[in-house]
Amino acid sequence: MRMKLTMIRVDAMDWMGDRMTKVGDVLKRRAVEQSKIRMQLNSVRAEEETLLKGGEDTVAWVKVEQCIGCDQCTIVCEDDAIELYDTPLASPIMEVDVNRKARILRDPCTGCKLCVLACPTDAIIMIDR
Repeated sequence: MRMKLTMIRVDAMDWMGDRMTKVGDVLKRRAVEQSKIRMQLNSVRAEEETLLKGGEDTVAWVKVEQCIGCDQCTIVCEDDAIELYDTPLASPIMEVDVNRKARILRDPCTGCKLCVLACPTDAIIMIDR
């Protein structure tokens, strides 16, 4: 009886092996899903970009509490309208010697929105002058 049960179990495993998803199939499906998600995110991002204020009547503004000092905004700013400054870290549990934040210089800012699009934490917004 025990041997027969073992054979049934092996047969069941063979049957399941034929029906199990192969790694290649999973990778193909994942690539298709990633492509769909990327297209949706790009579409949402494009809509957000069209809704952003911009132009000479606007200026960029940094929400300091969200700024991580990553320097991405200064890299894309062609007007040299952004500077980074050192500030003490406002954390009771971490000690960091240099904590940088971005600051917008209003006069050279042309309202081009490049810094808003480059900011990974959405710390920069456009406001009326």
